[in-house]
Amino acid sequence: MTSEMRMSDAIATALSSYVEHGEFAGAASLVWREGQLRHFGSVGWRNKQAKQPLQRDSLFRIASISKPITSLAAMVMQEEGRFSLTDPVSNWAPEFAKMQVLRSPTSAMDDTVAAERQITFEDLLTHRAGFNYGETFSGATREAYEKALGGHIDSPVSPDDWIAGLARLPLVAQPGTGFTYGHATDLLGLLIARIEGTSLGDLLQRRIFGPLGMTDTGFGVPADKHHRRAAMYGFDDQGALLEKPSMPGAFLDERPEGMTFESGGQGLWSTIDDVLAFGRVFVSGGMVDGVRIISEDTLTLMTTNRLTPSQRMEARLLGMPVFEAHGFGLGLAVVMDPDKASVLRCKGGVGTVGWPGAYGGWWQADPTDGSVMVFLAHNSFELEQLAMGVGLGVYAAITDFHALAAKS
Repeated sequence: MTSEMRMSDAIATALSSYVEHGEFAGAASLVWREGQLRHFGSVGWRNKQAKQPLQRDSLFRIASISKPITSLAAMVMQEEGRFSLTDPVSNWAPEFAKMQVLRSPTSAMDDTVAAERQITFEDLLTHRAGFNYGETFSGATREAYEKALGGHIDSPVSPDDWIAGLARLPLVAQPGTGFTYGHATDLLGLLIARIEGTSLGDLLQRRIFGPLGMTDTGFGVPADKHHRRAAMYGFDDQGALLEKPSMPGAFLDERPEGMTFESGGQGLWSTIDDVLAFGRVFVSGGMVDGVRIISEDTLTLMTTNRLTPSQRMEARLLGMPVFEAHGFGLGLAVVMDPDKASVLRCKGGVGTVGWPGAYGGWWQADPTDGSVMVFLAHNSFELEQLAMGVGLGVYAAITDFHALAAKS
């Protein structure tokens, strides 16, 4: 038995255990190293109720894995001189010229001070613009976000109205001062689409998906591919798996005809092979199968930490430290201390990059050994459930997958 076969067997055994214990319905995993596919496997169900097994071409909502994809497209345009990192975003969206900032993160909506400087494109790419997600608030502030922006992924608000709505909401921090995770990449995507004079979906198709052969990635799933969609699962109050075709305030079970908003931060569907194609950009100097996506110099710029030591130390997600062993470049995390790096961001040699998705999607690219790893699942949860430990199994599974794949 080859080492690849032993690795695949070990991964299948480990991940199948999580399916059997009801931690998620199914998952696909892949390892690519030194120019070759070393492992692919799928366990569990694409649709558990219908007893349809997960397959290699199954389609997943990849949530925040959308962020580095949108960021790569933005950096391609930056390389062309369409904008510079220091340009204020108000050059393309004047609504952001004079922003207000909450006096403290818990202040009322009208308890604000003026922004000390304008938001730049680099602020968007590094999540230092001061944006947040509405679901992290309560009461009037949360309602204001929902009214202005609609759902996170599937929103009835048009791109122009969404941009204007975001500009009316106060920032949670002064631009450039710290890492605040929120709608920055959504705004980035809509702005580069505005610069290009097209939709974000068309822009990504022309600049990223087409050149990389990512034939199954987009903001919606065509009717002739519906049968390949992995069903979304969440959890009931007792922690048991429950199919959740829609999630109020986030996504709909079917993207309505004519919906124009496209979430560059969270909205893409994809397959495991398409995510692999994207990840290979970061282990091949920006060129994949002879196609140059981005220059080596710009790729280096993108994958170099931009946060100050204090910004790394103070950054939090769901109340937890984010960058103890990582930095953050332009759109993705980057390993700075391999020994202490958390798998759930990315873990490998210095310079390994990645950024996960909320529904159990995860990937990383390690240029030190030429490897790309991808793990995709469909696992949604409420923040209140996460606080009770419900839904965490998928993250333990990713950690097990990484450990077994790294040994090969």
